[in-house]
Amino acid sequence: MSRLRAQDRLKAALQGYYAGLTAPVAWCSSVGPAEILYALGFHVYFPENHGALLGASRTATPNILRAQREGYGEEVCSYLTADIGAYLAGETPLTGAYGLASVPKPDLIVYCTNQCHEVAEWFGFYAREFQCPCVGVHPPRYVDEVSESAIAHVVRQFEDVIAAGERVTGARLDRKRLAEVVDLSRRGAELWKQTLETARSTPAPLTFWDSTILMAPIVTMRGTQACVDFYRETLEELRQLAGAGTAAVPDEEVRLYWEGMPIWGRLRKLSDWFAECRAAVVASTYCNSWVFDCLEADRPLASMAEACTRIFINRSEDAKLRILRELLADYRIDGVVYHDARTCGNNTNCRFGLPRRLQEATGIPFLTLHGDLNDLRFFSEGQTRTRLETFAERLRPRGGPPAHREEGFPSPNQIRAR
Repeated sequence: MSRLRAQDRLKAALQGYYAGLTAPVAWCSSVGPAEILYALGFHVYFPENHGALLGASRTATPNILRAQREGYGEEVCSYLTADIGAYLAGETPLTGAYGLASVPKPDLIVYCTNQCHEVAEWFGFYAREFQCPCVGVHPPRYVDEVSESAIAHVVRQFEDVIAAGERVTGARLDRKRLAEVVDLSRRGAELWKQTLETARSTPAPLTFWDSTILMAPIVTMRGTQACVDFYRETLEELRQLAGAGTAAVPDEEVRLYWEGMPIWGRLRKLSDWFAECRAAVVASTYCNSWVFDCLEADRPLASMAEACTRIFINRSEDAKLRILRELLADYRIDGVVYHDARTCGNNTNCRFGLPRRLQEATGIPFLTLHGDLNDLRFFSEGQTRTRLETFAERLRPRGGPPAHREEGFPSPNQIRAR
């Protein structure tokens, strides 16, 4: 992973965020209605981010085993099992990183099933533990186009979240404040989108591995001025690097797209292996999940409902195909790497024929890697590295400068056999 000044600023930004987690605290899923909670006066904590921290700090496996001893199955989301196991063991990486003795106690728990249905069981566990009110939002799934009726359905559920929050705080929601928070979320999301888009440059100044780190503020601080400020500075830095032709991967020859969850405990190794193959992973479905470019301050609840319903993981297979075709063209992708995450069926999109249909539509080859977001017992280093090297060699241009595809795609019968 490349070294950016933004990574130094990130630690200070997150220190401020975690220091501010004082009562009242609301727990929220990562693509849940955080804007409502901020507008109600809560400080917002994200258990999914804690699950990723457990994976990235390579402390997940013993905690997964701890949860499994309590009856959680091997196929259950390893964010869930790592997080609950760590809670049962009284451990958290937040202690060493940010000085927190424990995760903050919730006064309200809110989740949204747009990315994962198991979040209901996960957050329900904590609602019982802390004797805390818990409200779920359930958008329609497998959506092709987001309809007005779907938006209205989610807005009604947002009103239930507002009512629950008002009961906890004893104060009514300030609708003007909600509009302000939604506008901050929109500005932060637009800057995050533009940050990711700097990787359209050849060579790319940013890779997926960098983005998995730099995405922390758009997950944990969305709806705050601190988030907007962080990405404004980050975007400026990356545009300067792109203008100077600075490459995140020296001698970039192959441009790849990562589809699926990160393998948190092996980010560094994977980054190094791809770089050794002169392959830059320049875009991903995962990091684009927080590009909420439909948010509007003058229709806060409706635009939030649209944003949380239209995210990639919540869409139909046909919609996913359309979205991926556009992204592959925008970033001039040479190959797609799918991560089949053992415990994350919700965010694994290679199990129902999508890779083959996308290759037939675009001519772009694909590779499927098997692993998991947190449980490294499902990840084979030797097998993965060999398959990556073989795939990159297949894509690498033979002689001359890199020949990245230009606008448009070949027809299905022009699928490359390099």
